[in-house]
Parts: sequence; structure tokens; C-alpha cells
Amino acid sequence: MANNREILLVKRPRKEPASDHLTITETDMPVPDEGEVLLRLLYVSVDPYMRCRMNEEASPMTPFELNQPLEGGAIAEVLESRSPKLNAGDIVTGNLLWREYSAADPGSLRRIDASLAPATTALHVLGLTGLTAYFGLMDIGKPQEGETVVISGAGGAVGSTAVQIATIAGARVVGIAGREDKVELIQKLGAAEAINYHEADFSQALQAACPEGVDVYFDNVGGEISDAVYPLLNKFARVVQCGAISSYNKPHDQGPRHQKHLLASSAIMKGFAVHDYRDRFPEGLQFLTKWLNEDKLTYEETIIEGFEQIPDALFGLFRGTNIGKQLVRVAKPGQEKE
Repeated sequence: MANNREILLVKRPRKEPASDHLTITETDMPVPDEGEVLLRLLYVSVDPYMRCRMNEEASPMTPFELNQPLEGGAIAEVLESRSPKLNAGDIVTGNLLWREYSAADPGSLRRIDASLAPATTALHVLGLTGLTAYFGLMDIGKPQEGETVVISGAGGAVGSTAVQIATIAGARVVGIAGREDKVELIQKLGAAEAINYHEADFSQALQAACPEGVDVYFDNVGGEISDAVYPLLNKFARVVQCGAISSYNKPHDQGPRHQKHLLASSAIMKGFAVHDYRDRFPEGLQFLTKWLNEDKLTYEETIIEGFEQIPDALFGLFRGTNIGKQLVRVAKPGQEKE
């Protein structure tokens, strides 16, 4: 019988998560009940929001429990089905435990049609990543043709998708990232300007890139990068607060006050979680699929191999090691159980 490894949260990080906060252990192989399916994990998505769920206090999502497996977006293969809803060999996606083999309710899973797009797109551009960019921009940001949209974290999974959606809307896009290869990616995706925030004159470079001010700010980062954007907000600007990765590992992080800039610009600022739009997911997927098929959307993936690499992939998010979507491949479809 195959080993069944899982990844547990054993200690809550106070700052940046590290190897002593997680452990890999073995558990029993599951046996699906009537109406369930047996899954083998194929791909795991690691995402910045997972850092918030490691905290004990409440976040937009329920905190992870200590000494229990973490969970997140994943792709799996159905090895055995005791349900008429799915068949052995189906490839599915859902919010799954970080466990190599699991029993699951088919109602929590979505079958992937790999003939329409590569299966991994269900974890980014045709999944929660794409939906986050879509609803954040189109429902809150509402970019108009000719407006200037600034996107922080523009070389990441959500940010790079947001760059393209804003461009589709006819906006002039300025992307911010922390590495030169990400700057090159942002330019390739259609941004008018791309800036490395490590530049000594970052604030001046941002101001020069936005000569007519900023109409929409799609913020994935917060911190000092956002401090440089707020003084540039135009009248009635919209700030989309999608993330704040710069402060996730700084529990007492504080910075300059931005209220005066919101007052002066009559801007709105709204935070959101993609699950706020659960009832509208079909709408978002319809547009994202259409744009992907029309070659208006593309994507980048950073894929590393091996179940045991999942923790390091997660930690790497906070060092900016990935371009586009960070995934871990655990197994290949049809691979025999060891």
C-alpha cells in the first residue's frame, strides 16, 4: 500500500514562516465512503493568503488548525469513484488538503476539461487567481479607456492577470515589480510602463510614469510601495485592496497615513476577498475563458517538482522567487501508486 504523506501546521509563525512551522508526516490511506471519491494530488497552488490563515486570529478565511493538514487550491486525479458524479480517471480541482491521497465529496470538486485549456490554468488564469483580478478590477476598479491603472505585485499571478485585464479595458497600465525579469514580463503583457521598486529613485520614476496621475490603483503589496502611489491619486480614483504581502510577516507594521490623500482625491478604497463573488464566478470564468481563447490573456507558471517541496514554494512567495503562478507538481495523471 502506498505511503500517504501530509503537511501539518505545527507552530504559528510570528513573522516570516519557515521550515519549523510545518512538518511532513505520514497518515493512513483513505477509503472512500459511499458517494465519495478517492483522489491523488497532482498539483498544489501556494498563495500569499495562506500566511494570514497561519495566524490564530480571525482573517477573511478560517485560520488553519494546529497539527492539522493545510489546504488550498489543487488539482487531483480520481483514482476510485463511489459516486455517479465522477469517474475514475477524471481530473478535478477544488480546495484540497495538502495530503497525497484524500477521500472527498464530489460536490466540492469541479471536473477539468483539459481539451479547452491546460489543466493547470484551473489554478490561476481560469481559477481563483483570474477571478480575483477580474472582480477586483471590473467590479471595484472599473477602469475606463485612457485612464491610468497602477498595479503593484504586477509580476505575480494575480498582478500579471490584472495587467492584461486593465489593458483589455483600454487603460494605460503601469506595473510595479521587484526583479528585472518581472519588469520585462510586465512590459511583454502590454503595460505602458514597468518599474522596479528597488530603484533608488522609485518614487520619482513612478511619478514620471504617471504624468496625468493615477485613476485606479490595484494593490497587492501595501507598505512603502503604496505610500508612493497615494500622493498621485486623481479625483475620484479607485483603490482596489487585493493584498498586503509586505506586511503579512510584520504583525505591528505601521506606515505613513494615507487618509489625507483619500480626502484630497475623493477616492474610494475597498478591500475584498474573491469568495465575496462566489455567486458570480460563472460570469468571471466566461470572460476569462473568452479572452484566453482570443489570445488576449496569457500566463506564466513557475512549477517545481515534489510533494516535499510545497513548504519551500510557499516560503518563496515572500521572497518574490516566482514569476506568475507558483505551483508544485506532486504526480502525473495515470501514474501508478508506489
